[in-house]
Amino acid sequence: MQLIFKRLFVPLILCFATVLNALEVNKAINFKSMTDPLQSSDFLLEGTPLAVCYSGFRTGQHPDRGAGAVNPSKDEILEDLQILYRQTPFRLLRMYDCGENTEMVLEVIRDHELDFKVMLGVWLRAEICTFGTCEWLTEPYPVELLEENAIRNSREIKRGISLANEFSAIVAAVNVGNESLVDWNEHRVSVDSVMSYVRRVQQSIEQPVTVADNYKWWADHGRDLAGLVDFVSIHLYPIWEGRDIDEGLSFSIENVKEVMNALPGSPIVIAEAGWATTASEFGPRSSEEKQKRYIGELLSWSAENNITTFVFEAFDEDWKGDPNDPMGAEKHWGLFTVEREPKQVIHLFKNHNSPEDEH
Repeated sequence: MQLIFKRLFVPLILCFATVLNALEVNKAINFKSMTDPLQSSDFLLEGTPLAVCYSGFRTGQHPDRGAGAVNPSKDEILEDLQILYRQTPFRLLRMYDCGENTEMVLEVIRDHELDFKVMLGVWLRAEICTFGTCEWLTEPYPVELLEENAIRNSREIKRGISLANEFSAIVAAVNVGNESLVDWNEHRVSVDSVMSYVRRVQQSIEQPVTVADNYKWWADHGRDLAGLVDFVSIHLYPIWEGRDIDEGLSFSIENVKEVMNALPGSPIVIAEAGWATTASEFGPRSSEEKQKRYIGELLSWSAENNITTFVFEAFDEDWKGDPNDPMGAEKHWGLFTVEREPKQVIHLFKNHNSPEDEH
């Protein structure tokens, strides 16, 4: 079933500017057309294969980790969006929760009439304790915390519905949960609970609804959920699975095909894929040169095959990971540094022609 007709949602409009952006990137990364793409172009989210994950937290800023958030200002958010607009072809952003920072991003896009759409995220907290399977969880969660998290998740769902409806011209889709189904993460939620949340969102908004998780979970366990969501959102990280750059694209293609074979007919979006530029965990497998190659090859392939791909991520975030390891991978996935300096990967888009932002 085509993504644009699977539910009642805003019809797909493949705008001329999006086509030009895709052509510019394809030229920069030596795009060659294929006769038999893996998906119909009807399955492209917002009609584009080009998308990027965005979280604007700079040095000294962070989301709520229990003691409140330190958010970017609206001026900083505007600066970020202008950087992305002028230096990249990405007009479709992925965000991860429904907090104050996300609302400010939506407001900046609306108030400055910026040419961006957003896949809104609904962040789900742990409802199941994964002590024993999550390597960084050092002690079991109290039952009371898990019960409180379920209440907070319900509030987050309500918040996501509200934002999707208030900013309906900007929110292109809603994602419920981020790697909440795998047992190696610290914020696991049951499939039944996630499906209940998805139904609740679907009943309350017009945009398509998805769930983002590791490709392997989808391939092995995702049949029931795939029958409910409007499209399947998968995460690919060959570098985390021990691959070096020469295997990066081929391993990613294997991942995608594994999901497609397990879930035939389900529209697929790559909701995260990237390559760290510095990482104490990866040693020489991480570098700017390898990031540039991986993203260039992946975007070329995904454009050929009509698969919307969210590059992870726009900017480095130094609040993430081990605070005692400044070289940790979690801090170094950005296309730009935390200081907003472009990395080598931006040269892929040197032919990108974007009019000056007047806002």
